Amino acid sequence: MSPRTTISFRLNGRDISVETAPDARAVDLLRDLGALDVKEGCGTGECGACSILAGGAHVLSCLMLAAQLDGREITTPSGLGTPGEPHPVQQALAEGGAVQCGFCTPGMSMAAAALLAQNPAPTREEIRTAISGNLCRCTGYVMIVDAVQAAARKMRGDSGPPQAAAQTSRKKPAAARKKGGKG
Repeated sequence: MSPRTTISFRLNGRDISVETAPDARAVDLLRDLGALDVKEGCGTGECGACSILAGGAHVLSCLMLAAQLDGREITTPSGLGTPGEPHPVQQALAEGGAVQCGFCTPGMSMAAAALLAQNPAPTREEIRTAISGNLCRCTGYVMIVDAVQAAARKMRGDSGPPQAAAQTSRKKPAAARKKGGKG
């Protein structure tokens, strides 16, 4: 039997103390503890499905050892908000049509929440950079970026219209409009 170590951390506001193998991955331990919203897609840090916040920082739990959770405040997607009171990012993703198959949504919400905690008024490029490690096969990312901007506005208390870039991002290119194409 491999040696085990006891680690203690806070998971979505709950104190956790658990024995684990020194080489156990954080994603596996979190899922074993019932955090099924921490998904494993690739297991190699390429997809972002296993995203969590560790001390407020966006990290990929498939690349962490469980022992690295020790002493930290860990937030999973379900710790951001509740079904009755979702985090503004979660609400904006749902309301903005940025949730299609839903597989990337937990990771996207974690990356966006971490960004908005550090930068309450990110540009579209800053949002794209922040979510760049999260793969989405359904949305094409435009709706996700729009939703993150909407969440940022809500969190700032700004009820004004979206930035011009957000409004024009879905327009057809001029050449497509002239030809009647779908651009």
